[in-house]
Amino acid sequence: MKAVILAGGLGTRISEETVNRPKPMVNIGGRPILWHIMKSYSSHGIHDFVICCGYMGYVIKEYFANYFLHMSDVTFDMSDNSMEIHERHAEPWRVTLVDTGENTQTGGRLARVAKYLRDEEAFCFTYGDGVADIDLSAEIDFHKAHGKLATVAAVQPPGRFGALELKGDDVDAFVEKPLGDGGFINGGYFVLSPKVLDYIAEGDQTVFEGSVLKKLIADQQLAAYRHTGFWRPMDNLRDKIMLEDLWQTGEAPWKTW
Repeated sequence: MKAVILAGGLGTRISEETVNRPKPMVNIGGRPILWHIMKSYSSHGIHDFVICCGYMGYVIKEYFANYFLHMSDVTFDMSDNSMEIHERHAEPWRVTLVDTGENTQTGGRLARVAKYLRDEEAFCFTYGDGVADIDLSAEIDFHKAHGKLATVAAVQPPGRFGALELKGDDVDAFVEKPLGDGGFINGGYFVLSPKVLDYIAEGDQTVFEGSVLKKLIADQQLAAYRHTGFWRPMDNLRDKIMLEDLWQTGEAPWKTW
């Protein structure tokens, strides 16, 4: 099975980090968040990736072009212009990098990589700026069982602020970053039939979260896989710092490999 990852947005809400690189290349623990997402999929046996590039896509291409060097020890002998690789740590990945345009919307990016997906029974589809401990194998099994064209991981977002539990006028407890109001939102981890590609009608300007999902819902072709565990997008610098802290303290729930 293939996994398609959106990696072409401008990342304006975290501009402190995206001046010189696309958002999926912002580091968590010394590795791009894109790498963390791919490691999550790879831990469930998915090693074939299609990356939808856009803004500063060449940075992503250069990273994978030199991935073997990034992940290995190497000796350069300048006297004879030779290179010797030691301690190889490369992943079993096949990575297809596609320029899908700087201003293309999410559905349009998916349409631009359609030729790599038409022959698949199903494929995964996600954003390149968030991590979770979703059981991807279970979501795929759920998708195959219900028979609809699309599955979305439904998640409960964290509350933005700490919550006070009150008993009368007394503070009974304080909960740091509780879950929100209990409602579920789009967690961004999809499993899709290639037939979903036929729902993309407005070309590059098709918003997957808009017209495509609405059409699937109208046709009763979208099912929700409930995930109540860890899920965090990296929308801004505060999110980036929080994810970094979790990684550095060895408490990163998304590290399932």
